[in-house]
Amino acid sequence: MKEIPGDLKFLKSHEWARLEDGGRVTVGISDHAQNALGDLVYVELPDVGDQVEAGNGVAVVESVKAASDVYAPVSGKVVAVNDALTDAPETINSDAFGDGWICVIQADDASQLDELLGPDEYAEQIEDE
Repeated sequence: MKEIPGDLKFLKSHEWARLEDGGRVTVGISDHAQNALGDLVYVELPDVGDQVEAGNGVAVVESVKAASDVYAPVSGKVVAVNDALTDAPETINSDAFGDGWICVIQADDASQLDELLGPDEYAEQIEDE
């Protein structure tokens, strides 16, 4: 398994969140999640401008094994999506914590990130699975 970046927060459902400047939050799925799903063949991205609620589905990733919802770590408005995933969903498999990001949300309240797991807590969770 790849090293878990120290600047990320995680949902128990394996999404990661990185706080950027201005209260923007970049969202993706963890390396552990993409590994469990297998080869990704499709990503259903949200639309820029969509309002999302923390804990609700914001995107869908599909592999040869299963489809899985991607949940929003914070409430807010989608301000960017990774359109490159439309043609190359496998980018998530090869670079889950980098080029495989899914969307960026302008957080209504960035302190919602405080409720998520830190990298060490997330590492413990996936060891227990």
